[in-house]
Amino acid sequence: MVNVETRDSAGYRRCRGGIILRAPYNSVMPFKRATKTYDVVSLYEYAIGALGRRMRTVAELKRLMRNRVEAQPDGALLIEAVVIKLKEQRYLNDTSYAESYSRLRKENDKFGRIRVVQDLKIKGVHADIIDTAVHAAYDDVNEEALAREFLRRRRIAKPADRKQAARVFRALVRAGFPSRVIFRILKKWDVDDETIAMLEESGQ
Repeated sequence: MVNVETRDSAGYRRCRGGIILRAPYNSVMPFKRATKTYDVVSLYEYAIGALGRRMRTVAELKRLMRNRVEAQPDGALLIEAVVIKLKEQRYLNDTSYAESYSRLRKENDKFGRIRVVQDLKIKGVHADIIDTAVHAAYDDVNEEALAREFLRRRRIAKPADRKQAARVFRALVRAGFPSRVIFRILKKWDVDDETIAMLEESGQ
């Protein structure tokens, strides 16, 4: 007996008796967005938009632009051309960035010198620029007073036990304060010598 197949309006194959044999194959390929090709003008406009959202270092902006043009053979040349133009227009300046960043982290976040230096290094700022900017921002700063401001800002109170003392120590280390300043504060908070010795040895 010959098995007769039919195809319904939705494209399903059916045999005699109405049994569905196979759903239709969807031959429509998913839509793929075309990759944008940049020239100097369009890449410059992208860079200006990125700088308009927040200040960036040269290294940070280069990384952003590299993500846009890495597939283009002239990508590196486009990036350099845009960076040169932005520097000429004073829209991109690592010295100004480092000065502003150091001042704001000190005044707003109450961070110590070490934290600001580390952050600027991560952002790709040259060591000489970092040294000059951080020195200018922190030259007349009393680090112990700044550390106490940081603790008040974070609502960190005098520790009641060894565990809390270790928590205070770690918070101040992350905020960029040297151990000598931290131990001075802990001693004035009557943290016992044994706990301070433990913290010195373990570097917690």
